[in-house]
Amino acid sequence: MKNRPFRDRMGFALEGIRTGWAREASFRTQTALAGCALLALIVLRPAPVWWGLVAVTCALVLALELLNSAMEAVIDLLHPGIHPAVKVAKDMLAGAVLAISIAAVVVAVAMVVETGPRFLTEIGL
Repeated sequence: MKNRPFRDRMGFALEGIRTGWAREASFRTQTALAGCALLALIVLRPAPVWWGLVAVTCALVLALELLNSAMEAVIDLLHPGIHPAVKVAKDMLAGAVLAISIAAVVVAVAMVVETGPRFLTEIGL
């Protein structure tokens, strides 16, 4: 795949996202949560820095979920049986997704804490 035209490489990347969507319930869930985050941004209208932080954390969660799924597929191909080393690798991959997901929740809570009171005042509550 090296030195392929940009259009081809973009196609491979989009196919990876389509495959993740088709095969991984976790990716679909994380994508739905990213959509909820976008909706919160639209409703709360926070400062631009919050848009950036939310976009980056959502992108990291989705990217890490795809990486987790890709690594699990390779691990399963190379070693389909149950092995302690396979469990360690898969658990660590899942832990990485959990860690960035927690960070995304922290960003979301911080954004709501900062922008929520202004929003409630604007709507008369």
